[in-house]
Amino acid sequence: MNKKEKSVDMFCEWVDRYLNFEKNPKKGIFWLETMRFLCERLDNPQDYCRCIHVAGSKGKGSISRMIACILEESGLKCGIYSSPHIIDFTERICTVRGAFDDYVYEKSANEVISCVENVSSKEWPGERQPTWFELVTLFAFCCFRNAEVDFAVYEVGLGGRLDATNVLMPACCCINTIELEHTEFLGNTLEAIAKEKAGIIKPNVPVIIGTQKSNGVEELFLQIASEKKAPVLFSQKECFINNINYKAERSDFDFTMSFILKSDLFPRNLNLNISILGDVQAQNASVACLAVKTVFPSIKEDIIEKGLEKVKLQARFEILSKVEHFNDIKAIVLDGAHTVNSVQHTMNTFAKLFGSNTMQEKAVLLFACAADKDVKAIAPFFKNHFASVFLTKPGNSKESDLAHLENAFKNAAIPYVLFED
Repeated sequence: MNKKEKSVDMFCEWVDRYLNFEKNPKKGIFWLETMRFLCERLDNPQDYCRCIHVAGSKGKGSISRMIACILEESGLKCGIYSSPHIIDFTERICTVRGAFDDYVYEKSANEVISCVENVSSKEWPGERQPTWFELVTLFAFCCFRNAEVDFAVYEVGLGGRLDATNVLMPACCCINTIELEHTEFLGNTLEAIAKEKAGIIKPNVPVIIGTQKSNGVEELFLQIASEKKAPVLFSQKECFINNINYKAERSDFDFTMSFILKSDLFPRNLNLNISILGDVQAQNASVACLAVKTVFPSIKEDIIEKGLEKVKLQARFEILSKVEHFNDIKAIVLDGAHTVNSVQHTMNTFAKLFGSNTMQEKAVLLFACAADKDVKAIAPFFKNHFASVFLTKPGNSKESDLAHLENAFKNAAIPYVLFED
């Protein structure tokens, strides 16, 4: 184990003592007083550099990564804070090139732990202990300051208004597509959820609004932005996407997606070629491009094009070929889609790339989801695409409902095999 792993593991072991909403969701735990209290005690690390704040039900991870890649291409050292991580904790707090040097994590861990452990129980605002996500967010603020980044991109964890990241004062905000998700915490209508997301809009700070499926949501964003005198751009109105094309570069499974992005804000059309797949990623790219252009008006088109070419993102229609221990499998597609619309987008992309009868005769689905997902509406999207379907649990950290999962696939008339382990 190297020094970085030791310092990160030490921090993870320490922070795991605190309530982790990602593993144990609870109501009534969200407020910003604790974050403001901690940030002030650490001399406000969240204000160290300029930043962009990204919210939305879908696409915020992609948009954050796209923005960071463009800024890195422009010569800036850019930190990126995202969640959750797939394999390694440092995926949450890093640059697009990878983890920071060891000393950054070690110094930041010591700062956060020392700060928290020197607070008596009665000093905490409301005598409420901090949560896991609040402390990890504070750790990210300190990491970016200790790494001396030039710029940072922060992805909202949940909602927006009361999310731990919302102590930031960004140079620009982005709010992407709103869907019905986390309804028990954010509200059970698109407008209610949008209002929570709109909580990141700051007075006089430009906001980029991504593709929305409800006029009511767009009107709500426009109203709140107007009240705060925040300039607002709607990506659907400012950008036009043409000529989306998929092609295999070096092998049958090494795909890229090209498209043209037109906007009056750019002197010429952007000719984009990216390796994260799906038509929805073109829409995400339009949000990222508008955000960068808003904060850096003089940025050149070729910088944006080269930056987006370098975007890599795990578990977003990620295609692995030549998989170790699976010599008889040509490729594995990994995707973390878990809402109705995102699964539909995933299967639309799957059909475009692997839609031939020959492919479908060989395709296998392995599916699992947490108990709170709308699997009854999700299951039909998998029909007639796979020769075999296997259902199981998504690990042990989140509650699952296998009986509900089975019923959904039965009702969709999709044959399956269930593995309870």
